[in-house]
Amino acid sequence: MRTPSLSHLSAAAGDYDRVYEPSDDSFLLLDALENDASLIASVAPSVALEVGSGSGVVSAFLSFLWPHVHIMATDINPFAAAATKKTGHQNSVHIDAILTQFATGLLPRLHKKIDILIFNPPYVVTPSSEIGGNGIEASWAGGIDGREVLDKFIPAVDELLSPNGIFYLVTVNENKPTEIMDMMETHYGIHSKMVLRRRAGIEGLGILRMSRNASVAHWDPSSGQVVAASQ
Repeated sequence: MRTPSLSHLSAAAGDYDRVYEPSDDSFLLLDALENDASLIASVAPSVALEVGSGSGVVSAFLSFLWPHVHIMATDINPFAAAATKKTGHQNSVHIDAILTQFATGLLPRLHKKIDILIFNPPYVVTPSSEIGGNGIEASWAGGIDGREVLDKFIPAVDELLSPNGIFYLVTVNENKPTEIMDMMETHYGIHSKMVLRRRAGIEGLGILRMSRNASVAHWDPSSGQVVAASQ
């Protein structure tokens, strides 16, 4: 599957001074989605939400894979929300770009209705004082353990995720992904699996796949099996 065009954005024009430029974490997420294409198809998704969409490259890629799915993308950064919308136009796909934090304003209307949920959070370990802005720093400043922003979003995952929905989360080793997995199962009954890992410079990147349906969360693409939806 081709990577969405971002020719409408450029460093020379200063776009990437205001919007996160796709990097190793973004492309690892695209790889995870493509690897899981048959799994995602088996849960028959109708609504997807990317939180913190940045340039919109992930949402556009999702639309390439599943053009029938209604794709929403939120970002707290107004330049990112605008870039996401432009990326949809550039690639002839529709992305419902929304300027908001996390999923504020989307609940309770979308309570347990999101079939594909994606979050590439600000995961870099920083002082707590660096989080809370709505500029480009909101794309990387994660506070203590790089977890402060993610931990604020976690309760919304339980509110948003549909019974067979899949949540893809980008992490780095400093975020303590095993702790995240344990917390999701203990507190919310949401199962997790680390599906991809990659070293990018000093960062140990990983993609977690989560679902209320254990057979979805733990699906192995090499098995070739179709997951049975839970009722």
